[in-house]
Amino acid sequence: MKSWMYDYLTLKKRIFIIFLCSTLIPFICIVLISYYTIYSILTNKIQNGIQSNLKQVELSLESTISNLNHVSQQLAFAGSVGKKLDQMLSLPPSQTYERSQMISNLRDELSLVTFTNPNIGLTLYYFQKDNTYDLENVGVKDNFSPEKLPLLAEYSGISYYGPHISNNRFDNNFVFSAMRKVDLPMRDDVYVYIESGFHLTQNILNNDQFGGGNYHIFLDNNGRIAYTELPNSFVKDTIFPNFSSESTHGKQNEFIWFRQASNQGWSIVSVIPKADYNKEMNRWFLQILMFALIFLGISLLMAWLLWKMVYVPLNGFNREIKLMAQNRAQTLNVKTKIPEFDFLLNQFRQMREQIWELFAEVEHKEKRRVDLEVEKLLYQINPHFLMNTLDTVHWLALMNGQNEIDRLVSSLNKLLHYNLGKLGTASTINEEIEALKQYLTLQQIRYDFKFDVQMHVDEDVWSMPVPRFILQPLVENSLYHGLSDDGYIRVDVNLTNAILISIQDNGSGMSEETIQNLLHNPEIENKKVGMGIGLNYVKRMLESQYGDKAELRIQSVIGKGTTIFVTIPIMEGNRRHD
Repeated sequence: MKSWMYDYLTLKKRIFIIFLCSTLIPFICIVLISYYTIYSILTNKIQNGIQSNLKQVELSLESTISNLNHVSQQLAFAGSVGKKLDQMLSLPPSQTYERSQMISNLRDELSLVTFTNPNIGLTLYYFQKDNTYDLENVGVKDNFSPEKLPLLAEYSGISYYGPHISNNRFDNNFVFSAMRKVDLPMRDDVYVYIESGFHLTQNILNNDQFGGGNYHIFLDNNGRIAYTELPNSFVKDTIFPNFSSESTHGKQNEFIWFRQASNQGWSIVSVIPKADYNKEMNRWFLQILMFALIFLGISLLMAWLLWKMVYVPLNGFNREIKLMAQNRAQTLNVKTKIPEFDFLLNQFRQMREQIWELFAEVEHKEKRRVDLEVEKLLYQINPHFLMNTLDTVHWLALMNGQNEIDRLVSSLNKLLHYNLGKLGTASTINEEIEALKQYLTLQQIRYDFKFDVQMHVDEDVWSMPVPRFILQPLVENSLYHGLSDDGYIRVDVNLTNAILISIQDNGSGMSEETIQNLLHNPEIENKKVGMGIGLNYVKRMLESQYGDKAELRIQSVIGKGTTIFVTIPIMEGNRRHD
């Protein structure tokens, strides 16, 4: 997994993944919580609205049925109107006048009942055997037949029908109706038929608090569909699908239904298409989706800006590093417009310039070091010096005995061993002094004259490391600048905050021009005296190892002598050896 992440998940991809996770995960959690919360709220709201609507419809319908029952009681035999009807029917046909008078009184009674009950519509007496009716308060349609009406409920000797089209000749609206047996002593086929007012029925059916497509279905006590507003999906006079007296809601095809049962056993069902039921929830979900898309777009934009602020400057660093690796310079300084990255880029460019300067300086110093080593080797094995020394050995062998030759050869061997051994490594003041003594012995034997050499060295400086082959060239320079038979050379090595070396002679001295040429133009002086190479070697060796922290000075007075001063700093590599 770690290898896969390292190989395939670049910084750009990681920024996008981390940013999207940090923004989308909380947002998805909020969306899910909002979804279930809104779903629960809206579902409860819709269901409560539908149940409340059903309850009101049921209460209104029960009130209507109760009103029909109350009026029918007044018109039955137990009521005053029913008794007068029984009297009228018991009159012989010959009593026409009395009969008409009683019919007129009955109509007045019926008008008074219907007037005092404004929610009552068509009212009449129905004679079942004759299939006739009488005492109607309004005109009746020709095809009036109570047996064809949709039965809603039947109990206590009363049949309730509806909703159905009114039998009022002048009304085609839906009504509820009730038919009750009058129970006349002389005739048992007489029924009172009463319809509800059509406005009341319309108010019951149109009472919709849901706000969508809400359709009503009325079921009788056995679950038979007595009335339906969706005849294609729920067929009249069929059993309601999956009917159960305990079921209050369910789903059927593309509809969701809710059922409210009355105390008398009949039921009213509110049927809603799923599209209408979910319309408000879908509207909420669409809004959430829209906000989610907007939020996702903002997240992607922020991730792109973050990538641009981080990844693009890193590409600038990568380009600078490649240019440095290719030894190429950036001709145009590109700005990232981010202060921190611009500062780092400037620091990197300065570091790059310093690195190339250090490379050039190291290359230059290495070239000088190689030249110094070659020059030192050439000086150490100077053919002229070796030839003259060996020539002296030859003449001394002829003129003197073996002791002198042995002394000469011994000194020569020690000096050559020191000068030619351990090239490029450091030496100590003690080793330099010993080598210098061997060199002076050879020079005294070679030139056959006595000169005084005085050496004063602090005890603390004996073991201090110094560059190899640094004292001999300076003393040699004093010998070659006019030291006479009574001349002397004084070598002082002192230790303060640095190693101070001074080499003083009482020779013929040098002019200031000669001194400047020895220090700065050694080629000119080499041609004159042939020995400026040794002094130039010391000067270059000090510069190579110590830079400007070391110093080489020459003071000279013509006719009085010359003094050479060398200052060597005490650095980490110059600590005293125990």
